[in-house]
Amino acid sequence: MFVLELTYTAPVERVDTLLPAHVEWLGRHYEAGVFLASGRKVPRDGGIIIAAGDDRAAVEAIARTDPFAVAGVVEYRVTEFLATSVAPALEPHRQQLPA
Repeated sequence: MFVLELTYTAPVERVDTLLPAHVEWLGRHYEAGVFLASGRKVPRDGGIIIAAGDDRAAVEAIARTDPFAVAGVVEYRVTEFLATSVAPALEPHRQQLPA
């Protein structure tokens, strides 16, 4: 599992011009089963995406295709973690500690 933290590097007004394309991009990755949750940070200086996957390079490659990233209005910080405890709705994504 991954936490993708987006931090705006441009004024929010510039970010907002790209928001429709970003939301469409998010939707494609929700449909593919990669993204599990996302939203704006409070205060609004970026956002958070929770992603499922086993391949950090693949998740980082997806992040690079975000219209926000392509336009250079965000920086991404990707944190990988093992989801060993999950809510019932996320049970398919439960992970085991390495032996």
